[in-house]
Amino acid sequence: MARHLSPELERWAVEQALAGQDPGVVLQALYADGWNEQEAIDAVEEAVRGYLLEQARESGSPPPARVPAAFELNGAAVLDAGDRRVQVLAQMLLPRVVVLGGLLSDEECDALVGLSRSRLSRSTTVDPETGEGLVHAHRTSRGTCFARGENALCARIEARIARLLDWPLDHGEGLQILHYGTGAEYRPHYDYFDPQRAGSEAVARCGGQRVATLVMYLNTPARGGATVFPDARFEAAAVKGNAVFFSYDRPHPMTRSLHAGAPVLEGEKWIATKWLRERAYP
Repeated sequence: MARHLSPELERWAVEQALAGQDPGVVLQALYADGWNEQEAIDAVEEAVRGYLLEQARESGSPPPARVPAAFELNGAAVLDAGDRRVQVLAQMLLPRVVVLGGLLSDEECDALVGLSRSRLSRSTTVDPETGEGLVHAHRTSRGTCFARGENALCARIEARIARLLDWPLDHGEGLQILHYGTGAEYRPHYDYFDPQRAGSEAVARCGGQRVATLVMYLNTPARGGATVFPDARFEAAAVKGNAVFFSYDRPHPMTRSLHAGAPVLEGEKWIATKWLRERAYP
């Protein structure tokens, strides 16, 4: 029979998740109280899911969608991504954030940068009213996009991501490469398409909503350039070859997936971003 948290422990577990506490701290407290590992993991996940569902009912937010969920709490520290072993360095429940080590090799990082240099143009955001690309002062990078499978390098990396995240290859957009010079940043924003804005229907027509993001670091800036989650008071440092994954099961702030590319304080930053969709994306 499944074991459940007392109301007091449930409130405490949710408070820890909301505060951005390491899930391992919560689990260790339960182990010390006599819980076995799987019981503790299941109970904490149930508590957080229950909180999210209650928040959804109260706010009238959209229902949750299926998202990539390949990472276990207190699970394997090294994962098989097919052609590469990837480290799990840190993870959070709310927002659902996982920091990954060694997703890309140095050679792959350098090759993506080399293929992109001559293609860069000012980055855009999605215009919430029209669904078209719009240059915005909050995003000061330059970038380019590769079609899914456009070359052998992209195809290899995309297959690795699909296996690692247990998400269909055709449910992902192509890789977007971004370059941030000194002082460049991307201020806090959400990656999902806001259903309250007129332009969202157009961009979600093919492939549905975005449900997760994977940011891969192609170099290590001299200083700055972290990926920041303001609601959780958490940041992932930009380290060459590493990545940060985060998912959002509905287009609503309750997912706490607000994030930003912090200013590059010295040097430059290159990243590759992969957005995952609900359905097949052309």
